[in-house]
Amino acid sequence: MAEHILIVDDDREIRELLANYLNRNGMSASAAANGRQMWAALEEGPVDLIVLDVMMPGEDGLQLCRDLRAGKWRTVPVLMLTALSEETERVIGLEMGADDYLGKPFSTRELLARIRAVLRRTRMLPAGRAPVETAPLLEFGDWKLDTTGRHLLDAEGTLVALSGAEYRLLRVFLDHPQRVLTRDQLLNLTQGRDAEQFDRSIDLLVSRLRQRLRDDAREPRYIKTLRNEGYIFSSTVQAQEGGE
Repeated sequence: MAEHILIVDDDREIRELLANYLNRNGMSASAAANGRQMWAALEEGPVDLIVLDVMMPGEDGLQLCRDLRAGKWRTVPVLMLTALSEETERVIGLEMGADDYLGKPFSTRELLARIRAVLRRTRMLPAGRAPVETAPLLEFGDWKLDTTGRHLLDAEGTLVALSGAEYRLLRVFLDHPQRVLTRDQLLNLTQGRDAEQFDRSIDLLVSRLRQRLRDDAREPRYIKTLRNEGYIFSSTVQAQEGGE
C-alpha cells in the first residue's frame, strides 16, 4: 500500500504541486490548508508522514508540530518546510519535535528523497545487538523504554511521551551503550544525513532527551558529553521480554 503523505500548507499552488508530484511517484498524497483541516484529515485515516509549512496564518507550523507531539499523533513523522535563511525557524522546529526540515525554495526531488529517508528511519532501527533490538522493554537506571508503544516509563510507572526523533535518538544510545558516538554518526543514524557546518540539531535533540530523562547536563547520569568528540550513553542496558 502506498504511503499516505499529508501536505499542510496555506498556499494552494504548493499543495497541488506537491500532491501531484508525490502521487506520480508512488505515494498517496492529500492536502490541508490549515490546522483545522489537518486534524480532520488525521481523524479520517492513517497518515504516514506530514509535510508541514512553518509560515501559515492562525496556528503556524511550529504550534501545530508542538500540538502533534503532545497528543495521540505524537509518533507521526513531521517534515517541516522553512525559509532557507531562517536558522531560528529550523532550530525551533527541531525543538518542537520535527523529524527533519527542508528550506524554501526547494526541489520536489529533494523533498521526495527526504520523505523517503524519514519513512525509512521510522521503520528501521540502527543495527545493534539482537537481544536489545527485539526486546519489548529496555531497562536502564530508573527507566524503561517500551519499544512497542515508543514511550518511557519512570520508576513509578508513569508514562513519558517521546517524539519520533527523541525515540530514535534514545534507541541509538541504548543500542550502543558505553560507546562514543560523534555528532556526525548520530545525525546519520537518526536523520539519515551528514552533518552540515554549525548543525545544532543533534545537540538540541540531546538536550530534549535529557529533559525527558531528568538528566542534569552538569552532572549527567545517562548521556555524557565528551568535549570535541561527541556523546556517550554511560548506563548499562538490560532487555526484558515483557511488561509488568
